[in-house]
Amino acid sequence: MDEVAFLLRPRRGGWVIDGTVGMGGHAEAMLRTSGDDVRLLGTDLDPEALARSRTRLVAFGDRVVLARANFRELPRVAAAHGVTEASAILLDLGVSSYQLDESGRGFSFQADEPLDMRLDPERGRTAAALVNETDEDELARILFEHGGERFARRIARAIVRRRPLRTTGDLVAAVRAAVPRAAWPRRIHVATRTFQALRIVVNDETGALRQTLQEIPRLLAVGGRLGVISFHSGEDRIVKQAFRALAAAQFAALEPSPLTPGDDEVRANPRARSAKLRVLERTS
Repeated sequence: MDEVAFLLRPRRGGWVIDGTVGMGGHAEAMLRTSGDDVRLLGTDLDPEALARSRTRLVAFGDRVVLARANFRELPRVAAAHGVTEASAILLDLGVSSYQLDESGRGFSFQADEPLDMRLDPERGRTAAALVNETDEDELARILFEHGGERFARRIARAIVRRRPLRTTGDLVAAVRAAVPRAAWPRRIHVATRTFQALRIVVNDETGALRQTLQEIPRLLAVGGRLGVISFHSGEDRIVKQAFRALAAAQFAALEPSPLTPGDDEVRANPRARSAKLRVLERTS
């Protein structure tokens, strides 16, 4: 939070774009540390998240504009709201604590919920449809490529054998049955990588990120900054490669390595432990 507010708040006014406004925490921090000449355009796919961020940001009045959209739609949404250039853009990838703990859409294995996993609960194919309709080879590829799951083949086989899967409990049971007990990770739940991989595919998060990183830098004003917070190595690799390519053409990374949370932040919010923040500045 502190790093985002310090590095991305505009010093000379203008628009801030938060492409994953979520609960409004980063948006609030950037607005509170900026002058009244800074406005914010926030987008999110989740209508409940937008409602909560709207309540949180109500004190900023007409400095805030919110829209329901995927961040891959930012060029269109910005144009629709008269935003021709931005002083700062933030993408905070993954899911929020609200979505994990309260949405009831199956993002977490902590409770037995419907296997949905859609960030937009009204569009797209659910995780249940994905695991019940995809063949074993493709399931194994998904789990390995998007989750880094070394037991991907065994888990895919268990899923196919146990179909139909309807709830998160069904999915956890399949993973537990497939992974040898001695191989269960110590620091994360044995189903973490499987849930991550399925969520990414259900929401086409990788495709959206690649597309956005190609298009969104054009919205930055000279001196404007783009910050991306990623939570796993696959996302960070995509961001790193995109920033490296942009650094050859009118952009520069602020730091050679990503910023990570300090010990105090991790103690206060353990889910932040894997976060990596990379920031790119438009130089000309």
